[in-house]
Amino acid sequence: MESGLSARVVGGRGAWALGALALILMITAGWWAFALWPLPNEAPAWLARARATCFGVQSSGLPHMGGWLLLIGEPLGMIGVLLVVWGDAVIEGFRGLARSPAGRGTLALAAAVLLGGASLAGVRVGELMGEPFPTDGAGLADASVSRVDRLPPPLRLVDQAGDTVTLAHFSGRPLLLAFAYGHCRTACPVVVRHLLGAQRLAAPSRPAILFVTLDPWRDTPDRLRYIAEGWGLSDDARLLGGSVEAVERVLEAWQVARGRDPHTGEIAHSTTVYAIGRDGRIAYQAAGIGGEELAELVGRL
Repeated sequence: MESGLSARVVGGRGAWALGALALILMITAGWWAFALWPLPNEAPAWLARARATCFGVQSSGLPHMGGWLLLIGEPLGMIGVLLVVWGDAVIEGFRGLARSPAGRGTLALAAAVLLGGASLAGVRVGELMGEPFPTDGAGLADASVSRVDRLPPPLRLVDQAGDTVTLAHFSGRPLLLAFAYGHCRTACPVVVRHLLGAQRLAAPSRPAILFVTLDPWRDTPDRLRYIAEGWGLSDDARLLGGSVEAVERVLEAWQVARGRDPHTGEIAHSTTVYAIGRDGRIAYQAAGIGGEELAELVGRL
């Protein structure tokens, strides 16, 4: 009788242990889906903000290092604690399932679900990492620099700190202005890196930098701070956005060539950079040049 009672107790502990393991795996699957699942264009701003807060968002769309530690380290830690506390019960639970055809079927189904989920996550990470990522301007428009001497079109938008920004704020100092968007994984990261490089190289004539979003539908004002952090923007480098109507007015005024795919939300666009002098006039219009060349243009302003 004692033996039968012991068997029933062990069986109960095994069921509870496997239930706890299943709960950990389900929570992990939810975290990975939340971190990697593509957000539709109409996704609410709070959802993108929550993802950025929990996992961080790099320009590629992948989580930051802290996000990966959460996605990988937390489940492993919870499973480790479970095995330390209930290791014998977990083993007993698996042995109990393996004794019957229905239990073996359950184990096979669980293994297939885990394998399928891991494969989907791998495919998604591969999609984000597998896009051609130019390192020295490859994939940008052919290099060109044009001398310009004209007043810039009007610009009045908000930056990542929520402050209203106009070009008048930068009177008396050089300024580099370009156009990019948060979900871009090809040309935009290169343009961002080149402008930040030019800012470092152009000392003591350190220029201010402005990026105007091309995607006001997803780069909403409350998301600008997270995108700017992902790009590594400093106080002297601002990402500007606003309402869809306000941003579109600016893009039209600056005659920014662009085309949006309504199905994917991807935007084909020019990589033009404007160098604006201390007098507030556009001095150069450039495309496809690196940080050193941009710093040289700044030195001429």
